Amino acid sequence: MSTRTLVSPATLARPRGRAAYWTVFGGVLLLFVVAFLFPVYWMVSGAMKSPDEVARTPPTLVPEKWSLTGYTDAWELMDLPTHLWNTVVQAAGAWIFQLVLCTAAAYALSRLKPVFGKVILGGILATLMVPAQALVVPKYLTVADLGLLNDPLAIWLPAVANAFNLYLLKRFFDQIPRDVLEAAEIDGAGKLRTLWSIVLPMSRPVLGVVSIFALVAVWQDFLWPLMVFSDTEKQPISVALVQLSQNIQLTVLIAAMVIASIPMVAMFLIFQRHIIAGISAGSTKG
Repeated sequence: MSTRTLVSPATLARPRGRAAYWTVFGGVLLLFVVAFLFPVYWMVSGAMKSPDEVARTPPTLVPEKWSLTGYTDAWELMDLPTHLWNTVVQAAGAWIFQLVLCTAAAYALSRLKPVFGKVILGGILATLMVPAQALVVPKYLTVADLGLLNDPLAIWLPAVANAFNLYLLKRFFDQIPRDVLEAAEIDGAGKLRTLWSIVLPMSRPVLGVVSIFALVAVWQDFLWPLMVFSDTEKQPISVALVQLSQNIQLTVLIAAMVIASIPMVAMFLIFQRHIIAGISAGSTKG
């Protein structure tokens, strides 16, 4: 059965039709590229303008004088190395805790078939219907009672309870062929050995997606770090940008925002195809 398209093969076969098609296609593609990249250019170039120029009306599209002073001042005045390192520590710890515990829980629910496993899974998924804002106060009281304020554990431990990532892992584990696991059992592999040597190597796509989700969630979070870190020296970059922005020039603040966004943008550009691959792999059962 033939598939109908907006432009017929006969039209594309003619030089005029082919030229019109590629002209329209190129124009639409260029429009989307400009729409997505122009805000990035505006932010990066805005940090290179003088304070008077960045506040000028109407704004200038190209800086009158290119200068990296805004970036160097942001790096030094706002102590970005310290806050970036705090963010890396908090994000890395949350990622490790979440990857280990969510993987273990998902594997247990998928392959070990515990008693009341479906009830437990239903209870975990029910937490997705609870607004995150409703859990802020209970989490804060719990962390305060444990004496974890101004401690990275206040970020790491709550991040472990991620129902979405757990369900994503479980759906992927459900799709692993049972023949592969039975062959490992025949060879004498236990449950942990099967998980480590068979399941995890086959689960690299979904583990990559879960890793990205875990890192981005901590990197961009603002409210929770603001509540648990009263010590300025231990605050992540998302909180420090707001706390230190009162007496900072606008160009310096824009430069700090650009620097803070570089790690996440780079990670998305490198691993963007793994996001789609992992989600699609865990969303359908084949």
